[in-house]
Amino acid sequence: MTVLAAVAIASITFATPSAYAQEAAATESSAFKFLAAGLAFGLAALGAGIGLGFVTTGGLAAISENPKMQSSVFIFVGMVESIAIYGIVMMFIILGQ
Repeated sequence: MTVLAAVAIASITFATPSAYAQEAAATESSAFKFLAAGLAFGLAALGAGIGLGFVTTGGLAAISENPKMQSSVFIFVGMVESIAIYGIVMMFIILGQ
């Protein structure tokens, strides 16, 4: 919750000068672009890391009971890691604009 509050305060702090000084809006838009790209990749990587922890915990428990489940667990691990790949793709899309 504190991270959300910090992000909200930071976004208000960065958005306020652009409302009063329109001359510098061109340089500030690139700053927002980098901020958005960083958030897109960072939050996707954070979500993938948390999800990977849960999937591997359950996957190792399933493999210990039934070794034939190993291929299914690897598929689920790949699905969780694809979230971080989507974050990288979104980062490049944001930076390309």
